[in-house]
Amino acid sequence: FYAIFFLLIAVHSRVLAIQTTPAIVDEGGRWKMMNVLRAYKKDDEDGGGNPFANLEKTVVLQEARTFNNNVLNAKKCGVILTKILYLINQGTTFNSSEATDTFFAVTKLFQSKDVTLRRLVYLTIKEMSKIADDVIIVTSSLTKDMTSKEDQYRASAIRALIKITDPSMIQGIERYMKQAIVDRIPAVSSAALVSSVHLCHKGTSEVVKRWVNEVQEAVTSDNAMVQYHALGVLHHIRKHDRLAVSKMVTKLIRSSMRSPFGYCLLIRIACKVLEDEERSSSGTLYDFLETCLRHKSEMVVYEAARAMVNLRNVTARELQPAVSVLQMFLTSSKPTVRFAAVKTLNRIAMLHPESVTSCNVDLENLISDSNRSIATLAITTLLKTGSEPSVERLMKQIGSFMSEISDEFKTVVVEAIQSVCIKFPRKHHVLMSFLSSMAREEGGFEYKKAIVNTIVTIVEENPEAKEAGLLHLCEFIEDCEHVELASRILHLLGREGTRTSKPHKFIRFIYNRVLLESPPVRAAAVTCLAKFGASCDDLLPSILVLLERSLLDSDDEVRDRALLYLEILKLKQKSLSSAYILNPLNLSVVGLERALLQYCSQPSDEPFDLKSVPIVTAPINEPLKSMGEATPGVSATMKTAMPPAASAQDIYAEQLAAFPQFEKLGPLFRSSDKPLELTESETEYVVRCIKHMFQNHIVFQFDVTNTLNDQLLEKVHVEMEEAEGFSVVSSIPIPKLPYGHPASTYTLVEFTDPNAVTGTFLNTLKFKVLDCDPNTGEPDDEVGFDDEYVLENVDLTVADHVQRVMKPNFAASWEEIGEENQVEETFALASMKDIPDAIKQITSFMGMQPCERSDKVEGDKTSHTLLLAGVFRGGHDVLVRARLAKSQGPGVTMRITVRSTNLNACEVIAASVG
Repeated sequence: FYAIFFLLIAVHSRVLAIQTTPAIVDEGGRWKMMNVLRAYKKDDEDGGGNPFANLEKTVVLQEARTFNNNVLNAKKCGVILTKILYLINQGTTFNSSEATDTFFAVTKLFQSKDVTLRRLVYLTIKEMSKIADDVIIVTSSLTKDMTSKEDQYRASAIRALIKITDPSMIQGIERYMKQAIVDRIPAVSSAALVSSVHLCHKGTSEVVKRWVNEVQEAVTSDNAMVQYHALGVLHHIRKHDRLAVSKMVTKLIRSSMRSPFGYCLLIRIACKVLEDEERSSSGTLYDFLETCLRHKSEMVVYEAARAMVNLRNVTARELQPAVSVLQMFLTSSKPTVRFAAVKTLNRIAMLHPESVTSCNVDLENLISDSNRSIATLAITTLLKTGSEPSVERLMKQIGSFMSEISDEFKTVVVEAIQSVCIKFPRKHHVLMSFLSSMAREEGGFEYKKAIVNTIVTIVEENPEAKEAGLLHLCEFIEDCEHVELASRILHLLGREGTRTSKPHKFIRFIYNRVLLESPPVRAAAVTCLAKFGASCDDLLPSILVLLERSLLDSDDEVRDRALLYLEILKLKQKSLSSAYILNPLNLSVVGLERALLQYCSQPSDEPFDLKSVPIVTAPINEPLKSMGEATPGVSATMKTAMPPAASAQDIYAEQLAAFPQFEKLGPLFRSSDKPLELTESETEYVVRCIKHMFQNHIVFQFDVTNTLNDQLLEKVHVEMEEAEGFSVVSSIPIPKLPYGHPASTYTLVEFTDPNAVTGTFLNTLKFKVLDCDPNTGEPDDEVGFDDEYVLENVDLTVADHVQRVMKPNFAASWEEIGEENQVEETFALASMKDIPDAIKQITSFMGMQPCERSDKVEGDKTSHTLLLAGVFRGGHDVLVRARLAKSQGPGVTMRITVRSTNLNACEVIAASVG
């Protein structure tokens, strides 16, 4: 609205300028106005068309004094108000005094009857209400305009009035709002409905709920926008009552709506209901979506198709009606319709490529579309659905216009190539060559990161492509300006490059980074060189020479790394190389900082123990989420200076440390990955459990939510029945639990048997119930009564005692621990249907991290070796090598070897399978 308004003002001021230009008359008395118009047209082409380009706040505030004149010039006042609005929207700061003085001057303009000026006054009041004081003084004037006979005043007056009205004064205008909602003028009704939503955001939902009858009447309006806005308000009123929303949707489905916008909103509400209910019990809603596919409005048809695509667990058969409609849209004459259709089909192709195969002919025709965004999406969809022989042809076609599309769509192409590489591994030469050429072109960080991620995925998924992919990445970092990407590639080279047939080929590229790059990249390159020296004995002498040169580096981090690695490598001890070079410490940075601060604040003669630091849970080879996926507007270079974000376990540790009962438990070892649901989500009380493991204790955190608005709960706690080997020490209750405000109660359990690992705890939620007012939450009396609620059992498993850690070089860690504490067992796993199923269940049950991608099984192999790593409670490293073989009958045979720094941990892990 503002853009159109400013454009009209600019045109209006230019016309005024033309009208006031002195007449230029020739001898025949003819006007030479064309010359003047040409001159103004030239000014517009030169960029001089903005009449407010050089406004100064002080000048505009001085002009605003005109509002105090006895005789008002409506046009002049309108231009001044436009200037004020322009300054506010450009971010000019008004202090409280300036804003208040100007606001009160604007209120004098209510004496003018000019419609345009009056609507400008409403806009100014809305904008200045945020910064001026005592804006409520215009309430009476706005209320008068709201009920005026001048229809052009009323809609804008309602919006301005709701903007400035205090929630405590809503009841004074409630009657007028009800009348406005059902007003015969559509603009007035829409303004009242939209303002109702704003009132809900101000905390007056209870008042708006009383208008439900008027809102329901507005839903049946003949005007499309009124019907759309009324449906939005009705859903906003009932959105916290799932049953009411379901009834509303069912009722509206049976009555035909006139508004396409209303249909689209109803489709979105119906999808939310479908997500909350079981698909089998929501057949009517799904039938409604299919019915919308035959609506006369393209907007409604597309919304229904998109909704069906976004449903959870949707099958290929259920997608077929939506795909058929989208296929028809591919031949539309409207570019927006074609773009929407091909974008949605592209999304379907990610999960159900076979469903989109029928559209391949139409997608082929879109490759030559004049809109390159549509052509790009068409090709990337064909890459996901096409056959292997068509890959090279599609690559040539898309390469012809890659320079014409934006980085956003280039990223889409890269992601499509990644899926093609996984689908057709034999085409990795063609696809990686294409990616390498794309990497050499100009582009932003997100685009280059997508290319690197794709090549890394190809290297990890396809062993045949490893060496070629690493060489492509080496060429990329020769001219890479992004520190994060260069560091990540060097880390990958240190892990994968040492396992290739000719690792010496990569040394030149790595050492170039030591000579030419910034300090962070040089430090990463030094670490990479050290990994080559620790893994490749034939390269060790050369690596030592290169590291000695880095001792003279200008950056202390580079020098310190080079000196540490040099001394370790000179000792030629595999255990030291494994512990400090090949498999770095898996420690939480935030936890390390907290432990060091605590150690320094309490001086002790004992050395600092790294076992007191929580272990980081994210695998080392996981793609860095901080690279371009953080807060919008934060550059990649700024992210390196940001402190590391606290993990969920760090947050839990800080919360538990606030309780005196838990101060002497020691460092938190691990917390549950996901909360355990102890009740159904629809019950009166919703309870979830999180297990926090310490060395000799467990803290059970129970998150409780009261879903009854007429009850206030007090002294809420969970009574746990002791299991064998465990003893309940104490519990921390919730003093008060009002409706809709989750809180946590804690129960502390001690290990009475050091060898106890598994157990089952019976739980009962106990509390005192006080009846209360549903609106205020105040209890009716102070007596109440005691009550209890039976919860699901909580099982303690082996995985609760193990923390996942990644060992990039498993063989080195295996040799480092040695055979001193080793257990071997053989098991027949009759319940496992195949090797991939066995890997999934074993990994989940033991709670350990698969290493070196050993959880991936290629093809239909009949034997496989699974490598797992973790840390057992108490800080004991545990490694597992499981050899799996498919039995002739049902099931899988497993021979498991467990090594650990603690014999008890070995026995527990080995016995857990049986």
